[in-house]
Amino acid sequence: MLAERRHQLILRALRVSGTASVAALAEQLDASAATIRRDLLKLEADGLITRVHGGAVIEDAQPPFDEAAEVQVAEKDAIAARAAAMIEDGQSVILDSGTTVHRLALQLRGRRLTVITNNLAVYDELNDDESVDLMLLGGMVIRESRMLDGFMAEDNLRQVHADWLFMGACGLRPGGQVMDTTVAEVPARRAMIAASDKVVLLADKTKFPGTGMVKICVPEDLDVIITNESEGHATCMALREAGVRVAGTASATIHG
Repeated sequence: MLAERRHQLILRALRVSGTASVAALAEQLDASAATIRRDLLKLEADGLITRVHGGAVIEDAQPPFDEAAEVQVAEKDAIAARAAAMIEDGQSVILDSGTTVHRLALQLRGRRLTVITNNLAVYDELNDDESVDLMLLGGMVIRESRMLDGFMAEDNLRQVHADWLFMGACGLRPGGQVMDTTVAEVPARRAMIAASDKVVLLADKTKFPGTGMVKICVPEDLDVIITNESEGHATCMALREAGVRVAGTASATIHG
């Protein structure tokens, strides 16, 4: 494999998890540990990563939407299917930005629903589906995240009410706080929470703890989390103690 291609794959792995060990990268890329160490030296010299003992970390923003959409697809689909089963025909749903929420939109095709979204991938998916009443929130186009954001989105959200909000996150802290990496995206997400009767967080296990420096909300703002993380994980236990129902993708029962 060419060095440039390895560098791309290393950056992708770090953007997904925030950190990776030399051993894990070597196994993933079928390369020697010495080769990976040289790659990390080059990437650090270019200012793209920070080397730590045994591996590297990245303090980058979320990966671009199209890149993140290629990761953990089967896991996201399982979470999305569980979420879709919670929605009844005739209800109204806010779909947040993010790739897992986009996978949920695929599950909603053909359903008699009202969908409110700032997610351009969701809009593209449902725009030709005449069974869905589709409302696209206004705002500035954030191309890398394929979303609309800003004060116009917030203003639009003050005018609507939904039965459900399905939202994603960059990370979940051990106490259950929901985090984002971008300050500018937080106000619209908080407005979505305020506009919804029930708030459901869709989070695969890479979001435990994931990344993020800005708090979107606390556990008490959530009603349900759907995840493929173990129900015995400390964060899941903290969420349950805060009154959040924890729904796994492998079982038919929502615990909490």
